[in-house]
Amino acid sequence: MTRNAAGTPDNTAVRVALWRALHTQVDEPPHVIEDVVGARLAQDDDGWRERGDMAPDYTRGKRATIVGRARLAEDLVAQAASRGVDQYVILGAGLDTYAQRHPDAGATITIFEIDQPETQAWKRSRLVELGYDIPEWLRLVPVDFEANDDWWDRLQAAGFDTSRPAVVSWLGVTMYLTEQATTATLNRLASLPPGSTLILTFFRPIEDLDPEDVPIRRASREGSRRAGTPFIGFYTPDAIIGLARRAGFAAVDHVSATDLADRYFAGRTDGLRPNSGEEALIATV
Repeated sequence: MTRNAAGTPDNTAVRVALWRALHTQVDEPPHVIEDVVGARLAQDDDGWRERGDMAPDYTRGKRATIVGRARLAEDLVAQAASRGVDQYVILGAGLDTYAQRHPDAGATITIFEIDQPETQAWKRSRLVELGYDIPEWLRLVPVDFEANDDWWDRLQAAGFDTSRPAVVSWLGVTMYLTEQATTATLNRLASLPPGSTLILTFFRPIEDLDPEDVPIRRASREGSRRAGTPFIGFYTPDAIIGLARRAGFAAVDHVSATDLADRYFAGRTDGLRPNSGEEALIATV
């Protein structure tokens, strides 16, 4: 991931936060996830709806993917917490708002958000400005990936206990990484104790997409290239499953776009469904 300008959040993090807010504003209830906090963090005015990348019809499938993957991750956290797992790590946290939307979470879980120092500093400042506490159970962990900072060391320095199981969320990141970097992270996470769970998302190759989803992938690819964060990591389900199994995970499940639609979008009358570009993997230790 490239460094964002000093004093500003990552562009991708902002876009994801606004898409989640857009879901609550333009899509019919029931909403897959209710998140208006991210939009307040990202841009506290009324002008963001006019952005070209916020066009409701054009971004429908991608918006559904974003809220569906978030709901899937948060359901996994709830399931793990019910089993006594008390650590939640968000790799590439961006403007994630789980802690703000679940202010009582600290009674059962410690949350570790990992991201670039600039994004972390900006988010901390905005949270304070908007009147949100940063409780002891929410650990913002800045890691300078460009300087080869060791995120594992930083995580432990923030209080993460490698001897206890955890849930790790790694959404919307692998497409920016080489296979070598993705493999290294999988190897590290597979060393967690039994009972740990990882959820990640990955991009399928463009030839695997439904025809109607190809234009938005191409537009996203070009936008990411111009922003200095090109898409470089693409996987078939078999390929990403193979990486996870070779890393040492005991069980690996692929959650396709169709699976996500069946789980969270069944019975909707507005046609909202995830597109075919980004899918999920759930791996357990």
